[in-house]
Amino acid sequence: MSSPKLTRRGAGALLGAAVAGTALAGRTEASPSGEREFAAQPEAGRVRRPNLLVILGDDLGWGDLGCYGAPEIRTPNLDALARQGVRFTDGYSAASVCSPTRFGLYTGRYPGRLRGGLEEPIDLPDEQYGIPPGHPTLASLLGASGYTTALYGKWHCGYLPWFSPIKSGWQEFFGNFSGGMDYYSKLSYFGVHDLYEDEVPVESLEYYTDTLADRARHFLRRPHTQPWLLNLNFTTPHWPWEAPGDTATSRELTARLRAGEKQVLQHHDGGSLATYRKMVESLDGAIGSVLRALRETGQERDTLVLFASDNGGERFSYTWPFSGGKGDLYEGGIRVPTVLRWPARIGGGQVSSVPVVTQDWTATLLELAGAQPDPAHPLDGRSLAGYLLRGERLGEADLFWRTRQYRALRRGTWKYLRKPGPVDALFDLTADPHEQANLASRRPEVLTDLRARWERINSTLLAYPA
Repeated sequence: MSSPKLTRRGAGALLGAAVAGTALAGRTEASPSGEREFAAQPEAGRVRRPNLLVILGDDLGWGDLGCYGAPEIRTPNLDALARQGVRFTDGYSAASVCSPTRFGLYTGRYPGRLRGGLEEPIDLPDEQYGIPPGHPTLASLLGASGYTTALYGKWHCGYLPWFSPIKSGWQEFFGNFSGGMDYYSKLSYFGVHDLYEDEVPVESLEYYTDTLADRARHFLRRPHTQPWLLNLNFTTPHWPWEAPGDTATSRELTARLRAGEKQVLQHHDGGSLATYRKMVESLDGAIGSVLRALRETGQERDTLVLFASDNGGERFSYTWPFSGGKGDLYEGGIRVPTVLRWPARIGGGQVSSVPVVTQDWTATLLELAGAQPDPAHPLDGRSLAGYLLRGERLGEADLFWRTRQYRALRRGTWKYLRKPGPVDALFDLTADPHEQANLASRRPEVLTDLRARWERINSTLLAYPA
């Protein structure tokens, strides 16, 4: 099967011909104008190693941005980022929940290669679960190559005193260790304070999305004598359902947390589509302010910006035309909005249908930065640098996922999925992105091949504890 092309397309390219006119009917204003085949830009003189701004949303659904077909939510800043770079229609997260995807991004490997990556997600502070200090990471490898490294926002890869970004290669950290916290009081779902600078608790009662954007702007405005990596990990739009100004909601939830009530921040008794819309739009505004600071400081041209979500959407997300959501391995749980911009080397107004996954970005960023992976910990992702910069064709790759209850593998248009039961399913994602027509009995040879490949990869990973 030939490699998908990177092209400049209109609205129909977002989903391919099979679903054109559904998700984006009437929403073409967010799409690039004109059409042209992708061509790598010739390098004009010496191009410096790029700064790397990697932005993660949290539980953002595939269709929650205007440029991905959101019917109500308005995201002009992220839509503009997509117009200025490349929008990936088949971008995937390494897992369908928070912690494993972050393990995949930071290590460039399948989450199941580390014990902490088996947690879905890491819920309890425990010395066993986290990225082991000393294990090579995106930050440690870039730091060894001369990069300044910082991480602002959600870590969720282990708790103090055993784990932290500072122990894993980031030179500075400002953010939270847990998977979710109140946007104003900064209490985690354990009911304890969860905002730190490096490894020291700090106070802030501002809206967390705005606080993180403010810290990022300060980082960008500092003098930099060497290239930098900034991981900017928002918790938006993860529960609790608090939009800017929802201080009364915060006070109520915080009081219930302090009284010892369990699962308060999961906020099963709150939220609405209107609140969710405000949260996503506040995320877009915060990112827009960071991108403006990048431009105002003269760093825009030489900075590669990668935006994605850590997994699929939750209760109020828009994921059409996909089924499922956070926690499962249907497309709605793992296909995520993914946008890349690097003005110095990559032209804008482009759309790519190449299937890519979190670990691919780790490999890509390392290559673009001239950093070498650790041969003792080989990467599971493939670098996209040759494809993006030199127009090289990408061979077909198998994308692999697993949870305690699900398994999945994508090859080309085919996707193997085992659902709880267990029930094996085979879907043609081009013809059936909604994953409703199980072709397992009609194409048993494809099912057998993909299932065997899944088993081979799985045999190299740690087993889930009984």
